[in-house]
Amino acid sequence: MSNDHYLIPDWPAPANVRAATSLRAGGRSEGPYASFNLGDHVGDDAQAVAANRRQLREELQLPAEPQWLEQIHADRAVEARADGLVRTADAGFVQGPGAVCAVLTADCLPVLFCDRAGTRVAAAHAGWRGLAGGILRSTVAALDCPPEELLVWLGPAIGPQAFETGVDVLEVFFEQALNDGHTEAIAGCFRPHMEKPLHFRADIYGLAHAELRQLGIEEVYGGDRCTVSEPDSFFSFRRDKTTGRMASLIWLA
Repeated sequence: MSNDHYLIPDWPAPANVRAATSLRAGGRSEGPYASFNLGDHVGDDAQAVAANRRQLREELQLPAEPQWLEQIHADRAVEARADGLVRTADAGFVQGPGAVCAVLTADCLPVLFCDRAGTRVAAAHAGWRGLAGGILRSTVAALDCPPEELLVWLGPAIGPQAFETGVDVLEVFFEQALNDGHTEAIAGCFRPHMEKPLHFRADIYGLAHAELRQLGIEEVYGGDRCTVSEPDSFFSFRRDKTTGRMASLIWLA
């Protein structure tokens, strides 16, 4: 589901779980950041970003300022807090209401988690480096509940027709595979590029599915959008280089 400013996950989360991904339209930013840019590290006017973040909080009726992260494509997950401090990590998690987990993306994969009981949630920033490096494993470990109790939604990311990689990316994923079955699933997510030797079209959604399945999580939703090929809806770094960021958020009411 979506409205003019947000994509709302379509998943069977408990009623007290709130989640959304911002779309690119409807904000104050101009130029390549037009218009609902929420990233404060991409060169946009600071006042415009601050206005967009205020709008985000008001429109979604957030209980607090989101736990913004300094994302470094690593595997660190931190507890989200409502203290306004920026923390260095690529995932935030929380048990109970009060804090808002958030990640910023513009082609990387935002992954939202909740448990069936509606007592804990998390948001992870899974670019290919973080995904290969274990950010989903760290997030699941931080949530500290049986994996069969978790639901996952995959937000908008670069689609398999647009994500070109070299053999080096494939090798990194193979090195981090958990077992032979995982290796086989990874291989299926890389299709040879017909026009470029030793290049592939990679399916980041498929790679996330393969990882989550190895972690014991079967209920995975979303994963059907492409940030690169939908310029009216999404920012895309690969498409535009200088661009804004969408926010994917999850919290407990």
